[in-house]
Amino acid sequence: MCRAAIALVTCAFAACAADPPAADRSAGAAAPEPRVNASNPPGPAPAGMVWVPGGTFWMGCENCNMPDALPSHLVTVSGFWMDRTPVTNAQFETFVKATGYITVAERPLNPAEFPGVPADKLVPGSAVFTPTGGPVPLDNPLRWWQYTPGANWKHPEGPTSSIAGRGDHPVVHVAFADVTAYAQWAGKRLPTEAEFEFAARGGLDRARYSWGNEMRHGGKPASNTWQGTFPARDAGDDGFTGTSPVTAFPANGFGLYDMGGNVWQWCADWYRPDAYATRVAGGVVTNPRGPATSFDPDEPGAAKRSIRGGSYLCTDEYCARYLVGSRGKAEVSSGSSNLGFRLVTDR
Repeated sequence: MCRAAIALVTCAFAACAADPPAADRSAGAAAPEPRVNASNPPGPAPAGMVWVPGGTFWMGCENCNMPDALPSHLVTVSGFWMDRTPVTNAQFETFVKATGYITVAERPLNPAEFPGVPADKLVPGSAVFTPTGGPVPLDNPLRWWQYTPGANWKHPEGPTSSIAGRGDHPVVHVAFADVTAYAQWAGKRLPTEAEFEFAARGGLDRARYSWGNEMRHGGKPASNTWQGTFPARDAGDDGFTGTSPVTAFPANGFGLYDMGGNVWQWCADWYRPDAYATRVAGGVVTNPRGPATSFDPDEPGAAKRSIRGGSYLCTDEYCARYLVGSRGKAEVSSGSSNLGFRLVTDR
């Protein structure tokens, strides 16, 4: 969500430690079959990370009514380490204490960048989801998103809230600059979309969710999503009506938690709805980095990165982006109360 748009009360939602591996287009070779590599990890696991062995998979979301996740196509990724969970409040607090870092949501807005905006609107804050009083048309996110002065990673719902007792919940209200600063400090990087999707699939070939083909897993909720009437009331059948601890639900086949639901997660790739159509024209791709530039026809002037995984606000009624092959997008200068991140490393 663009800070400028929020300051104007108009809403349109929503650097790495090392570059990801370069893309390689295979020409003239037979298309590989879906597989998970049998490669061993290159060494002991870094703290809190899981080895994702790489392989070849069908990337995309068929029969999802999501044109930006088509066409489904074969992609190969190399092995990498991935954070077992999204970065938590406690982990982010350690970073802030060590570096003195101030997040984008905590910084005043520059009046020169927002001509005509009243001074009382140019205050630090972020976008917070606010349930409506009852059922509403789903054509205007302003009905349930509010720019909230004083909302940031330490105060997720606004200045009177805190993260006390939520150290194991994912950090939210982090803009792209915030997550790249954390990545540099941690010596890691953001995953590409291809890496995130391969990891989220957990070795399952063309499943709908990161845990299989049924919304529930073993008869129980498999992730933190919305139940009830969106955006009026989340019934909380999964045990939560906001963010949840990052290990509250079962891990997928690679041992990764929260690869679908709870919070959206930033990826390194620029967002374009035609990214896949452009990619497949060149054949099978290895370690794709994503497009060179951003473009969103809904907001042509906004710079957006891809986000993955869906969140606790996702529902079949409005947003089914917990589907493992689906995609999201977010304006780089903003965070929100349902957007976090996790990191990867190649070593």
